[in-house]
Parts: sequence; structure tokens; C-alpha cells
Amino acid sequence: MRKFGLIGYPLGHSFSKKYFAEKFYKEHITDCIYENYPLTDILQLESLIASETELCGLNVTIPYKSLVIRFIDIIEPEAKEIGAVNVLKIKRNSGNIKLFGYNSDVTGIRDSLIPYINNDVNQAIVLGTGGSSLAVCHVLKRFGLKVVNISRNKKPGVITYSDIDFKLISNTQIIVNTTPLGMFPDIESRPDLDYNLLNKNHILFDLVYNPEKTYFLKAGEDRGCVIIGGLKMLYSQAERAWDIWNENNS
Repeated sequence: MRKFGLIGYPLGHSFSKKYFAEKFYKEHITDCIYENYPLTDILQLESLIASETELCGLNVTIPYKSLVIRFIDIIEPEAKEIGAVNVLKIKRNSGNIKLFGYNSDVTGIRDSLIPYINNDVNQAIVLGTGGSSLAVCHVLKRFGLKVVNISRNKKPGVITYSDIDFKLISNTQIIVNTTPLGMFPDIESRPDLDYNLLNKNHILFDLVYNPEKTYFLKAGEDRGCVIIGGLKMLYSQAERAWDIWNENNS
């Protein structure tokens, strides 16, 4: 039996186990299983991999996408450039274990945004500075967009929510939420924006997919914004992870 799974903490919000269980059922894949592995500390990763000898691959979610890199033997160039990994491939050979790191978030982000990228889109605001934010910024810059990073705390190259004003919003076409605000069960939370400044010229993209339409997206929709939920990204990055785990396995 080949095992796959998800590491992060907490994992109550995740759809990954359900997604892969349904995939295995629909595609008649009978030799694979997918489990959640909630790790309260990234240092638990080594013992997990050592004890679960059939484990072939892992997805990585909040808060470990950057912290996991220290354990990786070989990292793909794009994931290294981004500074975040959300897919681990585990290779075992005569007791030796090697970890390979990838970023499938970029696939999901590209697939979600590409229908909306045109000559009228030139600037984006990215809310949050975690591992998912790094992938979002990477994709947006590859599209040729100027990216403004927002965080609760001011740091080099990053402004705070209190710095967001009418001029910034009016010059921005895409706003991406990479924070967990609005994620189940805290569905009433949302990023601290002045939503009255939004209009039909704005595109709101939320990486949160549970619920499918977050408070952030609803507030934008009420003001005429185009909204993009996180499910398409989830599906795209999950399929990319599956491809990674099965490359060179035939």
C-alpha cells in the first residue's frame, strides 16, 4: 500500500484527505491511501517519515511551507526561488531516505488567475506574508504585475493594513488573500480592508476554500468585484502533487 498525506497544524479545515479519497475511488486506485498528519512541531516530520515506512509523499500546509525546507535533500529550482515547499516526495533505498521538495501552489495559482490577466491588469495587493504568499507573489511577478505586500507588522518591502489608502486601492486590480482569515470555523473573520473602496474593476482571489465563498469574497461581490474562490487552486495543485508523486514510478 502506498501512503500519502498532509502535514500542518491544525488540519480540521483541510479538504485534501476527502479530495484524494474521492479521486482514488473514482479512478479505481486501490493501492493508495491518504491521511492527515497534524504535526504540532515541524521537528516531528523525521519521526513520521521513519515510522510510516509506506509513506511516499506529503502535502505541506500552514505553518510549515517554509520551515520544511531544512529537511529537504533536493529542492526544485522554482520552489527554492520562492522559498516555500508544499509537496514532498519521499524516496527510500536500502534504508536511506531522501526528500525532494516542490511547489505545486504555483500551478494552482496560475490556473486560477490566468483567465483574468490582461493588459488592464498591472498591479496586485497580496495580503499576508507566509508560504502561500511567496508563491502568489512569484506567479504575479511572472505575469509582469507590480506586487504590494501587506502584513499586520511593518517590515522591509511590506506595508501594513493601515497604510492601504484610496490611491493604492484605485491603482490596484487584483487583491489576493493568502491569510487564514475567514477559514472554517472562523468564517466571520476577514482581512482589515475598507471594502467601500472596492468596485467592479477589482478582482478578489481568496486562497481559503473552506467555506467556498468567504466573508472576504462576499464583501467584494456585494460591491461588484469579480471573485475567485480557492477550490480551483486546491484541485489544480492537488493534481500537480499527484503527478509529482508518480513521476518515474512506472
